[in-house]
Amino acid sequence: MLQLGLVLCCLTFAASIPDPRQREALIQLESSMQTGGQMVLTDAEQELDAHFFKMKQEEMARAAFPPAVHFFRARDLIRRSPIFSLLQEMPKGGALHVHDFSMVDVDWLVMNATYRPHCYMCCTDNQSIRFIFSSRRPKPLPRCSPWTLLEELRAKMVNSTDLDSSIKQNLTLFTEQDPEEAYPSQDVVWDRFEQTFAAVWGLVTYAPVFRDYFYQGLTQFYLDNVMYLELRALLPEVYELDGSAHDRAWTLKTYRDVTEQFKNQHPDFFGARIIFTVNRGVNLSVMTEVVEEAMKLQRSFPDTLAGFDLVGREDSGRPLWYFREALSLPAERGIELPFFFHAGETDLEGTDVDQNLLDALLLNTSRIGHGFALVRHPVAKDLSRKRGVAVEVCPVSNQVLKLVKDLRNHPAAALMSENHPVVISSDDPALFGASGLSYDFYEAFVGLGGIKSNIASLKQLAINSFRYSSLNPKQKIEALVLWQRRWNKFVSEHV
Repeated sequence: MLQLGLVLCCLTFAASIPDPRQREALIQLESSMQTGGQMVLTDAEQELDAHFFKMKQEEMARAAFPPAVHFFRARDLIRRSPIFSLLQEMPKGGALHVHDFSMVDVDWLVMNATYRPHCYMCCTDNQSIRFIFSSRRPKPLPRCSPWTLLEELRAKMVNSTDLDSSIKQNLTLFTEQDPEEAYPSQDVVWDRFEQTFAAVWGLVTYAPVFRDYFYQGLTQFYLDNVMYLELRALLPEVYELDGSAHDRAWTLKTYRDVTEQFKNQHPDFFGARIIFTVNRGVNLSVMTEVVEEAMKLQRSFPDTLAGFDLVGREDSGRPLWYFREALSLPAERGIELPFFFHAGETDLEGTDVDQNLLDALLLNTSRIGHGFALVRHPVAKDLSRKRGVAVEVCPVSNQVLKLVKDLRNHPAAALMSENHPVVISSDDPALFGASGLSYDFYEAFVGLGGIKSNIASLKQLAINSFRYSSLNPKQKIEALVLWQRRWNKFVSEHV
């Protein structure tokens, strides 16, 4: 702010032709205020930045500019982009907003889960599917066709490719159709979104699949050069073949053990932590019980459980204020249970839901999930900046779920232009036909950032992912040292 004041004091506003030096000073001042604007680049980074700039100019001259096109149509354009190829190789730090059962691509899920023995499937009357693993034929499910053992069904087929393709279509929102026709409204796309999670549920909550699924999720993010993960997880009761179920402590312990196994096999992966979640459609009594359990789990797994959040469609769920008594319990008891609230994932201005941003800050949230509506709330925006409460921006998700059509118009573009605390994440990549973090980094760099964002912006976003993570101060330093080593290698290899 001091620099801004000095520049403005030196300006002279007259009726004559403006001084080009003053114009350049204003341009430089604005540039210095954006994400990464204060960063001093090495000679090698400046050289790579010039390469990025040239590629971005060519990208923006395309007839079909990917950030302006629905992701389902833009995906192939992005895959052919040289910028995207570079971003895939770039060490992106951590992914801080990813959901448990939407992190692994559906091809893996179909080929590695539905082909296992004892996998049954039924078709619902609203054109979705459900799965269960069982040692005997399961009891009928309401509003679902009789259970079919997939092993037997495939044995009767000459080629099961069509069946596999049909199953895949039920496990993702991605469509080859015109996405605007397939999903004409938020209600339609959210209904399909929730049906997809319900379809996946019986597959991924089966204990052998659960372990392998999470390991594969870590693998896919690792291969996309993501070093750290904070996973929103419902901590379901994972079941065995005989129908017995494990409690949430078992589920959390499994997340911890699989993470340690992955770290042992990949020493440059920094780890994963879990944000325990519950659907915002529950009542106050249930929420109170879940918060109580979250506090117990926090004591038992302090290094694994990062905190707590509410999930589900914000527009149709209960607002945070409804749960204020339950969510105040940790503070009242002097127990540290960090919050990472979804808030502002809405375009319903002025509603109770729209107040979730202020309520999240009142409840001392550590980060804001999505925060799409933040620019319409100057008080919340100012508070989040002063407190260092970062916004978890998920560009692809916001476009697919119909909050914004052209990503150049995403509100986070304004946040990035003034270096508001921001991290980039991918929310539910498997459901969108994406993977890892690179697609969202591309949309943020090329779409949200426009021609002004540069390699310093990318570097700052990667650093932010550790700065605003749930890691303790010592771990943040260790993670940044590890990341800086990989960043320097990336720069030297691509200059």
